[in-house]
Amino acid sequence: MVLDLVHQAADLFSEIEEQARGAETLAESLLQKLHSAEARIEAAEQSRREIFIEADSKLQAASSALDRAEREITAAQDKVTAAEVRAELAEIKAREALEALALAEQVIRKQLLSRATTTANAVSDEALELQGA
Repeated sequence: MVLDLVHQAADLFSEIEEQARGAETLAESLLQKLHSAEARIEAAEQSRREIFIEADSKLQAASSALDRAEREITAAQDKVTAAEVRAELAEIKAREALEALALAEQVIRKQLLSRATTTANAVSDEALELQGA
């Protein structure tokens, strides 16, 4: 009977040891899974940080490009405005030149008519003198 109790105690002890080994194996497996999960989390966080850094860099580049584009648009608009002003001045000068040309034509026409009248009068006077003589 004592021997049976010793055997029962030994069997119980063996069972407890086997359960402990099973628990230890399970704990090691869970620990490996935990380490693996932690490594994946760290990799994901690193990837997220890299993505944010890259996105920030691209955002800064896009912002700089937008600033440059806005400056170029402003410069182009200034050039257009300057060209419009020059075109308006050229139109004014062209109008003034046409007016001056028209005025010169009138003066020339008057001078030619005045000379033609003077010449016609002189010819007429000569003709009258010739008739009278």
